[in-house]
Amino acid sequence: MKVRIHTSISEITADAWNALVRDNNPFVRHEFLHAMEQHGCVGEKFGWLPRHIAVYEDDLLIAAMPLYEKHNSYGEFVFDNAWADAYERAGREYFPKLVAAIPYTPATGQRLLSVTGCEKEVWPLLLQTVLQLAESTGASSFHALFPDSREHQFLQQQGLLSRHDCQFHWRNDDYRDFDDFLNRLVSRKRNNIRQERRKVSQADINLRVLDGHTTTPLDWQNFTRFYEQTFSGKWGIATFNLGFFQELAQTLPDQIVLVLADAGSTSIAGALMYRSDTMLYGRHWGCIEQVDSLHFEACYYQGIEYCIRHGLQRFEPGAQGEHKIARGFLPTLTRSSHWISDNDFRLPISNFVAHERQAVAEYMMQLEAASPYKTMNRQKDE
Repeated sequence: MKVRIHTSISEITADAWNALVRDNNPFVRHEFLHAMEQHGCVGEKFGWLPRHIAVYEDDLLIAAMPLYEKHNSYGEFVFDNAWADAYERAGREYFPKLVAAIPYTPATGQRLLSVTGCEKEVWPLLLQTVLQLAESTGASSFHALFPDSREHQFLQQQGLLSRHDCQFHWRNDDYRDFDDFLNRLVSRKRNNIRQERRKVSQADINLRVLDGHTTTPLDWQNFTRFYEQTFSGKWGIATFNLGFFQELAQTLPDQIVLVLADAGSTSIAGALMYRSDTMLYGRHWGCIEQVDSLHFEACYYQGIEYCIRHGLQRFEPGAQGEHKIARGFLPTLTRSSHWISDNDFRLPISNFVAHERQAVAEYMMQLEAASPYKTMNRQKDE
């Protein structure tokens, strides 16, 4: 087997890379990674330098890792600013670090890509390679963000530290339609959702659910404006751009789910989602005109209806947001794995993540008590 470090995903063919992707995950696919590199969404400007690992056997790609050399912590959604501050106070360098992740995308998925059945042989090789790269580049650490459960378990077995966090996901319990979903909720939550949907309808808002085939150049121009407006309003950085969105509409048309809200002939808001074979992922929202409850309709309820209609198993609408619970999304544990090079920091960081895991567990227990779904006792009350 031969191992190579690629500084551009274009050095690997799309067919070879995508053959390792499970569930047709849009973010792990070659097209998504390529579009980010092609349109300047990653690179020196944003501190995400591609260092993708590829393992070849007789020139056949059998394993890979989407990997970046990072010089900041922006766009990771697993926050380590306190670690960087501790390094700085101690006169040490925290950056660069190595991160196996999909930039700006807090969605669980593959980080150790491999041909099915050869994980035992190639996963240790991928980890060995990234740790050797850390040593040669002077990286302080390696972080695998939002790996799937099998990968996370493997990395724990290799001694990496485990961090936990909480997101809010919707699960499809074989609902026949949206009303069937609503009927599983307690009456107060059910009535609230109906009221929110009614407000959007009464505002004469027309919602269009599009894929890459049915979107137009104007649709993407409008959505890009909404997306940039969101970041401008929050003093953030809009890392994606019109070229990126338009390329994905061409290369991953069946995995695009774009919800646009029109007031008359004017498009005023949009929510962009992506789908795999079994999952829906909510990613971006923006608007130029405020309409009561439109955010919930475009970002959540349209996504739930899409999952039911297409038989998708789960809807991950993005990071954070306790308000999602009242709308049918339940607290769900997410994980990441971390390797620390410096012995002086390994123990205190290990203690930090142990306390953090306990705090997340207690937080999730509290949230589970707020489930909007009927229990046997609640059903009797109704």
